[in-house]
Amino acid sequence: MTHQAYAYYPGCSLSSTAREYDVSTRKVFEALGLELRELEDWSCCGASAAKGINHLLGLALPGRVIQQAEEANLPLTTPCPECYSRLRFAAYEMKDEATRKQVSQVLETEIKNTGAIEPTLKIIWQYDGDLRIKKPLTGLKAVAYYGCLFVRPKDVAAFDDQEDPRSMDDIVTRLGVEMLDWGFKTECCGAYLSVPKPEIVYRLVYRILKGAKQAGADCVVVACPLCQANLDTRQKAIEERYRVHFDLPIIYFTQLMGLAMGFSAQELLLDKHLTDPLPLLRGKGLA
Repeated sequence: MTHQAYAYYPGCSLSSTAREYDVSTRKVFEALGLELRELEDWSCCGASAAKGINHLLGLALPGRVIQQAEEANLPLTTPCPECYSRLRFAAYEMKDEATRKQVSQVLETEIKNTGAIEPTLKIIWQYDGDLRIKKPLTGLKAVAYYGCLFVRPKDVAAFDDQEDPRSMDDIVTRLGVEMLDWGFKTECCGAYLSVPKPEIVYRLVYRILKGAKQAGADCVVVACPLCQANLDTRQKAIEERYRVHFDLPIIYFTQLMGLAMGFSAQELLLDKHLTDPLPLLRGKGLA
C-alpha cells in the first residue's frame, strides 16, 4: 500500500482524561504504516459548549483546525466523535460562501474548506491491508457502543449507517473477538449531563450496561472519550444504586487492536480504566 499521512487532531480529551485513546491510536496507526502528523498549534474545537453560546464561535473554533490542516496540505483526522462532529458541521455550513467568508474574517485568514475530514475509525475500517495481528483475541465476547453522535446526522457525518453502524464491529471481529448483537449501540449515555444532571446519566448508563450484560458481553468496546467516561466512571455508583453487578470493562477499540498487534497492556494504558479490564483479559490468556 502507498504511504499515507494525515493531519492529526487529538482534541482536548485525548490530551488529558482519554490519554489511553490517543496512545493506542498512535501505536495502531504506526503499526499499520499510516502516519499521523499532529497539528502544531491546535486549539479546542468548542465541543458542545461554544455552539450553545455563539453560533459563529462554534464555527470559528473548528474552522481554525480545518485551516491548519489545509496549510499542512493533508487530510484531517480525529479519533473523538465530538471533535469529528464539530469539524464536519463547520465544513458543512461553510459550503455556504457567505458563511465561509465570515469565518475567515473572524480568523483573519482564508479558509478554502476543500480538505477531507475523516475519523480515525473510518480510516481503519477501510484499511484493506494486513492488520498485523500477532495474537488473536479469541474467547472474548463484546458489544460495540457507538453512542448517539458519531454517525449522526447522516448528511453531516457521512459515515457508516446511522441506525445500525458496523465499522467498529467489523474491525474488532477481525481481531478474533466475538461481536454480539444488541439494541443499545447508538443510544445516548447522557453526554455532558453527567455534571449538571447526573441522575439522567445514571438512568441511561444503567440501561446500556444492563443491555450489554444481557447480550452476554464480557466488555463494551467504544470509540468516544465521553461515552467511555460515563460508562466507566459511573459504573460502581450505578451498581450500588441499582443493586446489580456489572463489572464490564469499557475498552477503546484501538486498545484491543494494539493488544492483538502484540503491544502490552501497560503500553496501551489498559490499567488506567476504573473498571479494570486486566482480570478479564488475563483470565482469557490475552494479557
